[in-house]
Amino acid sequence: MISLVFSAHLVTTGLGPLFDGIGHAVVTPQDLLPVIAIALLAGLGGKAYARKVLFILPAAWLVGGLLGMTLMWSAPLGTTALSFLILGGLVVADRPVSEKTGMALAVALGLLHGQMSGVEMQAAGIGLVGILGTVGTLFALVSLVTGLVVSLERPWTRIAVRVAGSWIVAVGLLYLGWTFGTRG
Repeated sequence: MISLVFSAHLVTTGLGPLFDGIGHAVVTPQDLLPVIAIALLAGLGGKAYARKVLFILPAAWLVGGLLGMTLMWSAPLGTTALSFLILGGLVVADRPVSEKTGMALAVALGLLHGQMSGVEMQAAGIGLVGILGTVGTLFALVSLVTGLVVSLERPWTRIAVRVAGSWIVAVGLLYLGWTFGTRG
């Protein structure tokens, strides 16, 4: 292993690798919050954008997970916090993002965070089955969040979505401080 972004401590459910992957997706804020942010952004972008992100993000996550398991290399420090800041900031801004940019963000998030998950899952010995559990959970999560946001009709509800994005940015800033503050 070259470097890990953070100490990998995979929570085991005792129910096997599939459920460990599912659990990882829902209890790891480093993965959960950027996924929620991109789902919020996709929902704000409309049905077509949301549908594309729904399929592209899990597919990219799977590819990233396989790369992580194979290469056992993880992204540099601060990468996770950067994804919080960028995606959360785009939700806060509530400005239309081109479809190409949106898809590129989904692919980048999936590859990057999938790769980090792949390293963790390989190190924990749950491998591909764990990645599949995470990918399935992400599909369901993105489906629910984008569906909720797309269905919002009242103008004030967009503000609520933007506030959620601001909380993701705030967590990203805290995470960035924690990442670099504990290193030296």
